[in-house]
Amino acid sequence: MTAQSNTTRAMSGRRPVLITGGAGFIGANLADALAAEGRDVLVYDALLRPGVAGNLAWLKERHPERISAVIADVRDAGSLAAAASEASAVIHLAAQVAVTTSLADPVADFAVNLGGTLTLLEALRRRPDPPPLVFASTNKVYGDLADLTFRRVGNAYAPEDQAILAHGIGEDRPLDFHTPYGCSKGGADQYVLDYARSFGVPTCVLRMSCIYGPRQMGTEDQGWVAHFLIRALEHRRITVYGDGCQVRDVLDVGDAVAAYRAALARIGQVKGRAYNLGGGPANAVSLRQVLSAIEAIVGHPLDLGFEEWRAGDQRYYVSDTRRAAADLDLAAPLPWRQGLTRLAAWLAESRGLHLEPQAVPA
Repeated sequence: MTAQSNTTRAMSGRRPVLITGGAGFIGANLADALAAEGRDVLVYDALLRPGVAGNLAWLKERHPERISAVIADVRDAGSLAAAASEASAVIHLAAQVAVTTSLADPVADFAVNLGGTLTLLEALRRRPDPPPLVFASTNKVYGDLADLTFRRVGNAYAPEDQAILAHGIGEDRPLDFHTPYGCSKGGADQYVLDYARSFGVPTCVLRMSCIYGPRQMGTEDQGWVAHFLIRALEHRRITVYGDGCQVRDVLDVGDAVAAYRAALARIGQVKGRAYNLGGGPANAVSLRQVLSAIEAIVGHPLDLGFEEWRAGDQRYYVSDTRRAAADLDLAAPLPWRQGLTRLAAWLAESRGLHLEPQAVPA
């Protein structure tokens, strides 16, 4: 797992923002935004996921003087420490992201998600002036919410607890790690927070719900909004696990990028804290409701199939985003139907697929 020799350097003598997983979906959007405002960015990525090499090429083409890259795995401790040694700030996105993969290979899941995070934290702790780190956590740290009661209302589940229905799941919810993925990401989440307490490393955790948007190469295991759209555009069968009434709060990647940038800018005020990051109740939507909207966008019936529920899948998860909105001064998120329409247009264009203009809502 040694870094490839074709490591590129765009800057010289300047301290970049290090983004692990920087060629991924969120990382590429974040790198683009930071470079556009004049920040130097060091992308650290193993380029293992389909499409991410294209994201890196896109970044270099847009910002040749601002984007540099290290092609390496986060399990490569030497390369990761070297990249961290010169960073002015770190956004840690690199991860094994699929519950299904964690069940198939929990050791690798642990090594990437928890081992890689601890390696990075140690590299920062050893510096005389540890830079800030913002960590991409997950709503899976709250478990399957099995203690809550839900009822099905039409095509969506809703909680009986009216406070949760109104505001979502808050950060004071007890942690409850399920599946190896939940354990590895949850453990990393807690290590990141504790390094602020124990060692004074300025860290912040963002527990993300479902992020979607341009440059997302959605698969069946991760990135379900883009995955559904891709399958629909290509007239291919979409498999839904469960009954499709499970609810998530979806957030456009532009809003997620704004939150990460805000956390870095306010690290002195938010260090040592964890925030839920999602679309909130205003963008809470079931899989069936998204599929119905996709059908309207693509202009033809969808070919749907249903399979058994997958391990750790929550019937309902909606983020209480009030704390993040207040502390990070976040704007209201983009309405999900607008974001879905934008993503459909980007996917159609990027894949050379046809999308009837009249089928796309204004």
